[in-house]
Amino acid sequence: MQQDEAPMIPAAQIARINRAAPFWMSLGLFPLIALVASQGGWWLLLMPLSTWWLFTALDAVMGLELENADPATPDGHLRWYRLITLIWFPLQVITIFALIWYATRADHLSMGEKFGLFFGVGIISGTIGINYSHELMHQKNRLERWLADLLLATVLYSHFRSEHLLVHHRHVGTARDPVTARYNEGFHRFFPRVLRQSLISAFAAEKAMLARKGKPWADLTNPFWRYWTLQGTCLVLAFALGGWIGVALFAFQAAVAIWQLELTNYVEHYGLTRKHLGDGRYEHVLPRHSWNAAHKASNWLLINLQRHSDHHFKPDRRFPLLQNHPEDDAPQLPYGYPVMTIAAMIPPLWKRVMNPRVKAWRKHYYPEITDWHPYNKGLNPLPR
Repeated sequence: MQQDEAPMIPAAQIARINRAAPFWMSLGLFPLIALVASQGGWWLLLMPLSTWWLFTALDAVMGLELENADPATPDGHLRWYRLITLIWFPLQVITIFALIWYATRADHLSMGEKFGLFFGVGIISGTIGINYSHELMHQKNRLERWLADLLLATVLYSHFRSEHLLVHHRHVGTARDPVTARYNEGFHRFFPRVLRQSLISAFAAEKAMLARKGKPWADLTNPFWRYWTLQGTCLVLAFALGGWIGVALFAFQAAVAIWQLELTNYVEHYGLTRKHLGDGRYEHVLPRHSWNAAHKASNWLLINLQRHSDHHFKPDRRFPLLQNHPEDDAPQLPYGYPVMTIAAMIPPLWKRVMNPRVKAWRKHYYPEITDWHPYNKGLNPLPR
């Protein structure tokens, strides 16, 4: 089945508010976290239950969404989809800092419960917030790109924008991309490696861009100055509202959010590599170089992030218009991201599920490659 044969949803239907409404379910997390904060105790479990587990159950019931929106749908028809990403930052930042003020003064919450509460905050800022920042940073609109930077500052991971746009999208599937997880690389090895390498590669990419303009890295147009300023402002505000405990709670939710982001990065490209054509040249990025997942409910929660094969094929395509690629065009995950990220935390289980799929992918798309060792170990020449 070819991509252009997939069922097509016309633009007029996409524009209806009822089509966009399921993507707004994430707003329910804000009153829910307020309830959890007021109760403490076992109520703290509501945050992972209402996101990861609820949408996993919904996936099992609702199945796959194989239809595609008309990719020519104009932006004017997408206002109800765009609005959710535009309003998320003020809601998230108010929630984070209001809860820092509240939790550091709440006598009914033990210290463990306070950190449990901010684990839930990290689910909001990671599962949703970073995902929305990813959508926003790919747009040309100045407001949307600023909102992406502001969201990333609230999780102390501002360099993700530089790394994602300047490194990941250019070099995905090669050894130059830190967040392309290698075959047989467990998440416990991937995570510390990517934390170190992505920061270094992001800074190097911005430095190289400035050098091409004849400017030093310290030039004020380097976005790292903005990153550091915004992150520093968040830390100062956390201290002003909650002292050092407030800073610790803020940093903890940021760590939870980053962990979720990198779990997702791990799943998205695990074991998938672009063919080396010789002399540091690689084939163009194709849908086959990202894992695709068409699970309906978790794609509502993650604004179609699981249609990742199409995102890398058309990076500036807005999330309602991302296309589902069938098995002939892109490798398919057996479950949505909530299940797959949990599996990634258990390396033997992950390898049992995914390694046979990587081998099948290699046999299907690259039967001519007989020695995969340079790809497995990142030994191929770096892309030019």
